[in-house]
Amino acid sequence: MGIDNDFAAQSFENVGAWIMGRNMFGPIRGPWQDDSWKGWWGHNPPYHTPVFVLTHHPRADLTMEGGTTFHFVTDGPEAALARARDAAKGKDIRIGGGVSVLRQYLALKLIDEMHLAVSPVLFGEGEHLFGGLDLPRLDYVHGKTAPGNGALHVAIRKT
Repeated sequence: MGIDNDFAAQSFENVGAWIMGRNMFGPIRGPWQDDSWKGWWGHNPPYHTPVFVLTHHPRADLTMEGGTTFHFVTDGPEAALARARDAAKGKDIRIGGGVSVLRQYLALKLIDEMHLAVSPVLFGEGEHLFGGLDLPRLDYVHGKTAPGNGALHVAIRKT
């Protein structure tokens, strides 16, 4: 509800393609054993656009209900972005994560704007999103901050 819902709803507006890492797609590590894993979302994932999954292991495209097709990209983040741009046809491209994927795109200066929802939930060590990245040197600045009911919303943008 409120501002938290507004940010969530806005994140799905004008999206023509998504990029995510293999870990966000599923828990399988190493080569794909088979094509039985189809993601966390059931038969109708929430994306409804092409999704480009960064992985080191090839896999055939996976078409799901609702217009979502997962494309498994093995030739790096820049190749995934080029394919996503073609598929998005001028609309926005969302990078869904995980941390490793976001760090790669930040280091390459390929993220125009990033929304962080900071919530008081403790998960343990986790992965460090900004460790070793000098965001100002990479031309990123603070955009805006908005308090929500369940999270603090922080925008970072490229200058």
